[in-house]
Amino acid sequence: MKMVMVVIPANAAENLLDALVNAGHTATYAETRGGMLRQSQYSLFIVVNNQQLDEVLGIIRDNCHTRVEMKTHPFKNQDTQEKQALTADIGGAIAFVWEIESIETFS
Repeated sequence: MKMVMVVIPANAAENLLDALVNAGHTATYAETRGGMLRQSQYSLFIVVNNQQLDEVLGIIRDNCHTRVEMKTHPFKNQDTQEKQALTADIGGAIAFVWEIESIETFS
């Protein structure tokens, strides 16, 4: 079995969760923040059989796309306060996959 952890922007999470559920998969998620622009994100945790890994990664690939966003950021230049434009690719997804040695349940 594999654990897939996917980090995606919060505004894309609902579509991805719907696509995963419609394909018969389940996911646990947590709200997180990070990245250069400190955007709200979700981290999804999906357990799959080895045979389902390519399918799940395909669903992620089909539902998560990047776009370029520009934001101004204040910075101090000697004695003046100026703003600098920053651009960053946002959206998309990053997926981490690792092997699960065992699954334990406790009651």
